[in-house]
Amino acid sequence: MNATLSPHDLDQLLRAEHADPFGVLGLHSINGNQVVRAFRPDAKTLTVIDRANPKSRFVAQRIADEGIFEATADGRTDRFDYLLEVTNWAGETTQLADPYSFGPLLGELDMHLYCEGTHYEIYRKLGAHLMEVNGHAGVLFSVWAPNAQRVSVVGDFNGWDGRLHPLRKRVESGIWEIFIPGVGEQAHYKFELRNCFGQVVLKGDPYAFYSQHGLQTASLVFNLERFTWSDREWMEARRTRQWHKEAVSVYEVHLGSWARVPEENNRYLSYREFSDRLIKYVKEMGFTHIELMPVAEHPFDGSWGYQVTGYYSPTSRYGNPDEFREFVDRCHQAGIGIILDWVPGHFPKDAYGLAQFDGTHLYEHADPRQGEHQDWGTLIFNYGRNEVRNFLIGNALFWLDEYHIDGLRVDAVASMLYLDYSRQPGAWIPNIHGGRENLDAIYFLKRFNEVSYERFPGIMTIAEESTAWPGVSRPTYLGGLGFGFKWNMGWMHDFLVYMSREPVHRKYHQGDITFSLLYAFQEHFILVLSHDEVVHGKGALLNKMPGDPWQKFANLRMFYAWMYSYPGKKLLFMGGEFGQWQEWNHDRSLDWHLLQFPTHDGLRRLVQHLNYLYKNEPALWQLDDSYEGFEWIDFHDAESSIVAYFRKAQDGPILMFAVNATPVPRHAYRIGAAGEGWYEEILNTDAETYGGSNVGNFGGVHADAIPWQGQSHSISINLPPLGVVAFKKHPYNVENRQDEQSGKG
Repeated sequence: MNATLSPHDLDQLLRAEHADPFGVLGLHSINGNQVVRAFRPDAKTLTVIDRANPKSRFVAQRIADEGIFEATADGRTDRFDYLLEVTNWAGETTQLADPYSFGPLLGELDMHLYCEGTHYEIYRKLGAHLMEVNGHAGVLFSVWAPNAQRVSVVGDFNGWDGRLHPLRKRVESGIWEIFIPGVGEQAHYKFELRNCFGQVVLKGDPYAFYSQHGLQTASLVFNLERFTWSDREWMEARRTRQWHKEAVSVYEVHLGSWARVPEENNRYLSYREFSDRLIKYVKEMGFTHIELMPVAEHPFDGSWGYQVTGYYSPTSRYGNPDEFREFVDRCHQAGIGIILDWVPGHFPKDAYGLAQFDGTHLYEHADPRQGEHQDWGTLIFNYGRNEVRNFLIGNALFWLDEYHIDGLRVDAVASMLYLDYSRQPGAWIPNIHGGRENLDAIYFLKRFNEVSYERFPGIMTIAEESTAWPGVSRPTYLGGLGFGFKWNMGWMHDFLVYMSREPVHRKYHQGDITFSLLYAFQEHFILVLSHDEVVHGKGALLNKMPGDPWQKFANLRMFYAWMYSYPGKKLLFMGGEFGQWQEWNHDRSLDWHLLQFPTHDGLRRLVQHLNYLYKNEPALWQLDDSYEGFEWIDFHDAESSIVAYFRKAQDGPILMFAVNATPVPRHAYRIGAAGEGWYEEILNTDAETYGGSNVGNFGGVHADAIPWQGQSHSISINLPPLGVVAFKKHPYNVENRQDEQSGKG
C-alpha cells in the first residue's frame, strides 16, 4: 500500500512543526477510502479496530521509522468510531482511543465570550479537565496562545515528547485544545510551544488547578469535583452579611512561618495540620477572620506569595487543593471567615510562567513604560486586553466559587491606578486624556468588584491602596471603584510614627493621632498593622515602642486598645498579638516560646479580650462609617498627651475611652460624661493580668452633675501610665435612683 501522506506533511509532523495536526492525523476520507493515521513511536505494530464491530480490523503500515502509521479501512466509505491496538517493542498489547478521533469540544459560545472578556467561568473550560467523551475517560487540555506556531501538551504520559500530542488551534479565538483519553488525575504536564519566533519553550498551564513549586514546575491534573463541603450553614448566612455594619477582626497569617516543625528539618505544617492548630488558636483569640498572604502557587519563598505563577493553584507546599478546601471548610464550621491576598497587579518573569507566553507580550504590556514594575522586577498585566481581564476576573471568581473564599484583599492597588507609579518623568505614558490615571486598570477593578458582589453576595473585597484616590470603597454607580473596604494606610503611618516617639515628645505631635478622624468616614476602612510594618529592617512592633521593656509592653498594649476603639475594622499580623521581639522572618516559625513569659502572655490575653469586647459591643463597629458613631470628648490636653472620646451604637450603650500616652499616672482626672449613670470600667490595659501596674478605678465610677468639656456630667477617674481605660454607661433605673437618694445605694 502506498502512503497517502505527502512528504511535506510527514516532515512537518516529525519536526513538530505542523500547523494543522488534526488535518493529517486521525480518520480522513481520501479518494473514497477511510484512512487512519497515528504517531506512536512506542508501537512495534498498530492495528485499527472498528469499535462497533471488533472483528473488523485494519493493520496499519509504518510509513516513517519514527513511528508514524497509516491504515486504510478497505471497504469502508463512512466515518466510524475506532480504537488503536498497539503492540509495543516489549510485546505488550493495549487498546486505546485516538486523541485525533475527537472533534472540537469547546463551543462557539465559549470562544465568543472569551474573546469578549466575559466568560467568567472560563476556569471550567481552559486548563486540564477530567471528562468522559463517547465513553472514553481522559483529559481535555486547552490553552490560549494565539501567536504560537504550534502547541503540544507534554507530560509523564507521553515521555514529554512534543511531537506526540500537538493541539488543534481554534483560529477564531487563539485557543488550542485536545482531548487525550487515558490520561488521569495527578498526571504531570506542561504546554510545549513553538512560539511566534520559532523557538520551542515549555510553559506551565495558566489555568492549572494544581502545580509543583520550587525547582520542579510541572502542572498537575486534579479533580475539583470530588470534594464535599460541610459549610452550608455558613455560606447561606453569608449571603445576607453586611460586613461594614458588623465586627471584623482579622488575623493576618503567612502559612509558611506561623509555625513549623523544627524536629523534622524545620518543615512546613500541612493544610490539615493548620486545620487542627491554627483554627483552634484563632477561635480562642476571638478573631472573626483569617487573612492568608497569597496561597496561589509561587516559585520563590522570599516573595511571600506576591509573585504568582499559578493563579488557579493553591500552593502545593502545604498539601493538595482538596486539603486546602478542607481547611476553609473547617474554618467556616468554626465561624471563621477566610480572606485571601490576591495579586492582579503584577507577575514574575519566570520562563515557565506567563511572561511572553507565545513569544509575544500576551498577558503583559509590550512597552516597558507600561509593562514592567522596575522596583519589583515584575511585569504588569495588560488590563486593556479582553482575554487578560477575563483571566483575572475569572480567577477572582474561581477562588470565591471553588474554594468558598469569603474575601479578596487586592494587593498593590495604587500601582495599578497610576501610570506614573514609582516612575521618573518621561518613563511613563499618559492616558488618552493626557492624565496619569490607568483607565484600563480602573475599568478592570470596577468590573471585578461588580461581578464579584453580583455573583457572591456577602463576600468582601479589600483594597490595599496607599493614596488619596477618592471613592475606593464606594459603589461604582456612585463613581467609586466598588471595593468593600480600604486599608487605612494613613492611620497606620501616623500612629506608628506617634507611638515610636518618646512620651516626653508626644505632646508636640497630638495632630498625628487626631488627623485620621478628619477622613475616617470617607471610606469603609480597615485599620491595619500588617506584615509590611515588621519587615525589611523596620523591626517588630514591640521594638518600635520607646522606653524600657516594661514601657515597651505598656505602649503596645495602649496602642492595641487605641486601635480597637477607633472607627474601622481591625487587622493584626501574626506574632504581634504576643509581642515578637524579632522582625518577621518567612523562613522560620514565630517565637511561640515567648508565651511562657507573663508579659508576652499578658499581651496575648489583652488582644484576646479586645477581640471579645469588640465583637460584643455594637458601639465599636455598628456605625464605623458614620460620624454618628464617634464623638470627641476632648483632644486639647496635648500637654498631658491625653485624649478622650465616645463610641456609640445605633441602639446600644455608649462607651467612653480615655488614653494616657505618657508614663505618668493621672489621678482624679476629670472628663466629660454622656449624662448621669454608672460608668462600668470594662477595659484597663494597665491591669495586672495583662502585665500592668494595676492603676484603675475599682470597677467603675458614678457620673457627677458637674458640666465638663461640653457635657452635662463628668467623671473623675484614675488614668494609668501608658494606658487606655474604657467605660460602659449604665443609666440609672428608677429603683436605683431612689435607693441612692435615700442613702441606700
